[in-house]
Amino acid sequence: MTEPHESAGTGPGDAHFAVFTDREDAAAVARSLSRPGTRVLTYASGRPWLVGQWHAQDIVTARAGHAALAVIGCCPVDAAELRRRAGRLADLTELDALARTLPGSFHLVGALDGQLRVQGTASGLRLVFHASLGGVRVAASRADVLAAALGAEPDPEQVAVRLLWPVPHPLAEAPMWQGVTAVPPQDALIVAADGRSVRHSRWWTPPEPVRTLAEGAPAVREALATAVDARTRQGGVVSCDLSGGLDSTSLCFLADRSPARVVASTWPGRDPADTDLYWAEQAARSLPDVEHVVWDADASPLVYSDLLAIDDLLDEPTIGVMDRSRVLHHLPGMAERGSRLHLTGIGGDHVAWCSEAYYHRLARTRPLFALRQLRGFRALWQWPLGGTVRALADSRPYGTWLADSSGHLRAPLPATVSTSLGWGMPPRLFDWVTPDAERTARRALREAAGTAVPLHPDRGLHADLDQIRSCTRIIRQWDRMAARAGVPMASPFLDDRVIEACLAVRPSERVTPWQYKPLLTAAMSGIVPETCLRRTNKAAASMDASNGLREHRADLLALWEDSRLEQLGLVDGKALRRLAQRPATPELREAILYSTIAAEVWLRGLSGRATTARTGTPNGP
Repeated sequence: MTEPHESAGTGPGDAHFAVFTDREDAAAVARSLSRPGTRVLTYASGRPWLVGQWHAQDIVTARAGHAALAVIGCCPVDAAELRRRAGRLADLTELDALARTLPGSFHLVGALDGQLRVQGTASGLRLVFHASLGGVRVAASRADVLAAALGAEPDPEQVAVRLLWPVPHPLAEAPMWQGVTAVPPQDALIVAADGRSVRHSRWWTPPEPVRTLAEGAPAVREALATAVDARTRQGGVVSCDLSGGLDSTSLCFLADRSPARVVASTWPGRDPADTDLYWAEQAARSLPDVEHVVWDADASPLVYSDLLAIDDLLDEPTIGVMDRSRVLHHLPGMAERGSRLHLTGIGGDHVAWCSEAYYHRLARTRPLFALRQLRGFRALWQWPLGGTVRALADSRPYGTWLADSSGHLRAPLPATVSTSLGWGMPPRLFDWVTPDAERTARRALREAAGTAVPLHPDRGLHADLDQIRSCTRIIRQWDRMAARAGVPMASPFLDDRVIEACLAVRPSERVTPWQYKPLLTAAMSGIVPETCLRRTNKAAASMDASNGLREHRADLLALWEDSRLEQLGLVDGKALRRLAQRPATPELREAILYSTIAAEVWLRGLSGRATTARTGTPNGP
């Protein structure tokens, strides 16, 4: 393969690409996708293999004989090691083992004897899609690239499904365009040498949760340290969230042990009851070599800020747009201090803790232990006895639960005990969603329920995996936004190796009413000071959300003027405009507007992209 000119491509952290078979008809399609600034990696034949945009530091490639490998993203593997792996490659299925051992967060692409294998991450942070273009099968890291090549418009039925709150598995995986297929995160895409035949091949399964806390904590410590090292070993300046919570604090102390110089960033909450700053300062006292930047709490953008100005190119709606301004606001300040990468503690809540739904099984396998723990959870979360008993008695299979939920889309939000001990939060639609959209969403739920299987038979592990994937689908879009803002973000807790180390620990020891994040506390003992490990809560930022709803009601009102969703017949624009004029209404205390705003902002972004195509005036990179 040949390397493109060094100046081509994009900035670090924003790699996206399409993959082609070594055929002339595929090469013709690849040439049609090339744009100014596009980078190309070729086969020995000279035909395109990878076409897209990436920075040199985000890709490692190697070729040996009839095999070629590419790692795109963050991975400490070097070209020499990758070349050795390529030289020993006899079958593409052997890449399963490689994918399960390499640290970091990356796409892995392999080519052997005309066949292709493309995979992302088990976490769902890096996804793979494919479509038939010009009669050949093309894989890509973004669904919108394939949709644009197909000339496809968003599928209104998929938009209606995305109005559900939340969107349950497996509906959340479906791309927004007909003709584009998503590869489940646990699968790899295999494209046959004919360039047309494809199949999905499972490469990842979650580990059995059999380790004790004492056995698992060192493995979590090693995996998290390796994940941080993968980002910091090059030195330079890296920045890191230091919210005062255990997740970001752990990363700061791990980064401080690296060759990099660390700048820690703290946004105090506006709520006087928020203790984040106190805990962040406690940690900073033990980090004398770390520059600690404390921002003005009142300067932090509120939730719902700048919704009308969002012009990022997203390949699906994301509720992450609600917090976009808050997430990106401090990055220019980090860039001024020399940061080349910003580490976040996002994902720690999803892997270091786990779902109480494991106790649905534990109540049957270890009833005395589970009863004692459930008493604690009832006191902690104020679960009523009757609701707890009903939730434990509910043994519906996942498909039945999903089908049943389709009949209650307008019902009030369920009690937290039923969602905590069940398959998850059943989806809801709200008053402003039209009957047509409701019928579409209900039909999609019922069709999915006919074949749906949970992410794992244990509803606790299903809930954990579902929450991880829900999180990564947001972070996936934030990462692109951050790279565009000039400082790429990374979330080491969401690396596959870290997730595996956490999931391998017995849930009875990972989630307990008697201790906050016991696994991470044990893993970080000796690295994070004991005073910081003693924190037993985290800030909720609910005041920032309620203030944002009130202060940005004019933007919300403007959002529903000339609403794209209304034009599609999916929402009642008048009802949303009335609601925007009453931001203090009690029904908005929950995040029930999020999925609707996400869909509206996404559709507006597509309209902006279409305008760009017609006028040639860019609205983003």
